[in-house]
Amino acid sequence: MAMEIELHEVTVAEVSDGYQNLHEDGVFGYGGKLDIRPQYQRYFIYKENQRDEVIRTVKKNFPLNVMYWVIRDDGTFEVMDGQQRTISICDYVNNVFSVDGQYFQSLSAKVKQTILDYKLTVYFCRGDDDDKLAWFQVVNIAGEKLYDQEIRNAIYAGNFVNEARAFFSRNNCPAYTLAKDYMDGKPIRQKYFETALEWICDLQRRTIEDYMAAHKHGDAEELKQYFRDVIAWVKKIFPKCRVKQMKGLPWGIFYNKYSAETFDADDLEKKISRLLKDNEVTNKRGIYEYLLSGDEKHLSLRTFDDDIKEIVYERQNGNCATCGKHCELAAMEADHIDPWSKGGKTVEKNCQMLCKSCNRRKSNR
Repeated sequence: MAMEIELHEVTVAEVSDGYQNLHEDGVFGYGGKLDIRPQYQRYFIYKENQRDEVIRTVKKNFPLNVMYWVIRDDGTFEVMDGQQRTISICDYVNNVFSVDGQYFQSLSAKVKQTILDYKLTVYFCRGDDDDKLAWFQVVNIAGEKLYDQEIRNAIYAGNFVNEARAFFSRNNCPAYTLAKDYMDGKPIRQKYFETALEWICDLQRRTIEDYMAAHKHGDAEELKQYFRDVIAWVKKIFPKCRVKQMKGLPWGIFYNKYSAETFDADDLEKKISRLLKDNEVTNKRGIYEYLLSGDEKHLSLRTFDDDIKEIVYERQNGNCATCGKHCELAAMEADHIDPWSKGGKTVEKNCQMLCKSCNRRKSNR
């Protein structure tokens, strides 16, 4: 069905009735019927100047931008758009902060009543998951935009999202404590949650949306245990954590590919130490995938610069060092006589110019 949208006017007095700001545990109002900050949404706070401008707008009885509330199946509501404006207003009415040196309680009775009678323009929205997703994309075009994972959390809100967010998405959450040295981003911005989903969906060859839809009303234990297994595997085979090189690598993807193989942690550590000192290796973060896969491309080994190529090309009189064919410089490629794997360095005496065909044949051997 199409999204049903109804225009309503809700006074500040009504929306602030029974207001509770429990911070990361949620924010509620409208007599307990409005979930102002649903658990799937980020814990974001307006800057003081943004917050104060909302209050000044209300005091002057100027219009605020329209807000959107979603009607839940049980008849309660959740804020789809307008969270920070609503929290700013309700916090002010509850004397949490002052604006221009005045708390709400210090205002005259007339000004207080003006604020409480102020009418917020709110669209009440009802629809299925697809409708909700489409409408989020429409309203998520200004202000503090939702991230992709926050939108997914909204669409597939349920027990799975609530449990997963408690583990992956709070400040100092279990996932952060466990993996902060290996993960990029901040839990509160849903990065840990999204990354864990990307990893397990790679393993199961499915989309994040499919996974979340299938688990919507279940628990998050499979995802949490998978994440624990990934990090435990990383710590087992690479016990020495080097944050600069390891943080943010796709450890779950590595786990999916290589966890069934046997690795010697002591041997790996010796190789890592040696590779970190090797000037031929320009991508130190690629050392870990190289050791797991054996593919040198992850190391971004040094290449010969143009000056060396020209010197060697002239020394060879423009002839390929293998087949003897004469070629223009642009049609030739610099090759290591002794490869890096056998101790060869990227220096002039270890360089030879080959035609592209000979270099390809050598590379394929």
